[in-house]
Amino acid sequence: MMDQIAVHQDNATSTDWPVAIYRTLKDFGVAQVSYVPDAGHSKLIKLSHADADIKTTVLTTEEEGVALSAGAWLGGDRAVLLMQSSGVGNCINMLSLMASCRFPLLTLVTMRGEWAEFNPWQIPMGRATPQAFEIMGTTVLRLDNPDDAEEVVSAAASLAYDGDQQVAVLIAQRMIGRKKWTKETH
Repeated sequence: MMDQIAVHQDNATSTDWPVAIYRTLKDFGVAQVSYVPDAGHSKLIKLSHADADIKTTVLTTEEEGVALSAGAWLGGDRAVLLMQSSGVGNCINMLSLMASCRFPLLTLVTMRGEWAEFNPWQIPMGRATPQAFEIMGTTVLRLDNPDDAEEVVSAAASLAYDGDQQVAVLIAQRMIGRKKWTKETH
């Protein structure tokens, strides 16, 4: 029997952008990383798990990560929320907490529904992601080039942690690599 599964094709980028992001988060003293499992963030997640100075939390829904970031800040830690664009809609109400209380939020969002998307269910939320953040007062920065990972994430972290702002970095789907349906044999 054959099943269809989605697999990543090789990404042809020259820069190891997840490592650049990890180092930047370390430079900014990020001590907590929360995430809903996502292939686009897999290397950054592995790096975080391997670091004894970073607490990692697997979430069941993305809005839990917003609350975790608030709690981390109140407890004296800096946190980052990793998610996919399909989870942004789950966070809308919780984003109001961060804005009302002037808590910093840094979220790194791997985009879907953009370049070479194979799954039509991802397209509507992918299109709505920037506006969903903006309507809630979250600053949106875009990371389209792997060579800019350190600069963009550093700017976002400064704005979030030094300015008590809510900032989302949208990581272009093209940086993650093309996915396609393949058949798996058992």
